Amino acid sequence: MFLWVLRLVIAFLIWRGLSRLLGGIKEGLYGPRDGRQRGANTPSVPLVRDPICGTYVVPSRALTAGSGSDTRFFCSAECLKSYTQSHGYQ
Repeated sequence: MFLWVLRLVIAFLIWRGLSRLLGGIKEGLYGPRDGRQRGANTPSVPLVRDPICGTYVVPSRALTAGSGSDTRFFCSAECLKSYTQSHGYQ
């Protein structure tokens, strides 16, 4: 009796795992089931690259040096300090 229940539980777990795997593959190929487009709710934000460490940052949250087209964006105060020291800024 116990082995029968154990086999039933294992069969259910295998079936559940395979159905979720195949459902994920289908969603990856055709998109979400509820009709939403991927990324429809999240607008894209252009990123800028920190010239010191190479990290990409959101311009509105980055630390900056320079002005106009000469503006540089930094991920941290350490990168900003390193840049200003190496380029002669005060």
